[in-house]
Amino acid sequence: MENSRGIILFDGVCNLCNKGVDFIIKRDKNRYFYYTSLQSEKGQELKRKYQISEQTDSMILIEGDCAFTHADAILRIVRNLPLRWRIFLVAYLIPPTWRNRLYQFIARHRFRFFGKKDSCRLPTPEERAQFL
Repeated sequence: MENSRGIILFDGVCNLCNKGVDFIIKRDKNRYFYYTSLQSEKGQELKRKYQISEQTDSMILIEGDCAFTHADAILRIVRNLPLRWRIFLVAYLIPPTWRNRLYQFIARHRFRFFGKKDSCRLPTPEERAQFL
């Protein structure tokens, strides 16, 4: 299961991350992605399995045997969205160091800019099959 579809790990209490997951679910018509919060047992297990730093606490994408973090994760997610959203792949023209610095800035300040929930996001009954 884990190798046939992408898995998005996200911060379950972060409003920005939750809105991002909502955005992706709405547009992922082929149901390519599975989702799990970083705070869940499965999220922690995947972080260990793919040797992802404990300091990485925003969106992570696992595809095949690779884990992608920071801006690379977001851009790889966009590749699997409908064609009109792929315009954002132009960000590959920005040097990776700059892309990741911008991503890290937003990630570091996401609670201040977007707020935080008291508990992790729970999937709706319709979404439940997509959550690990």
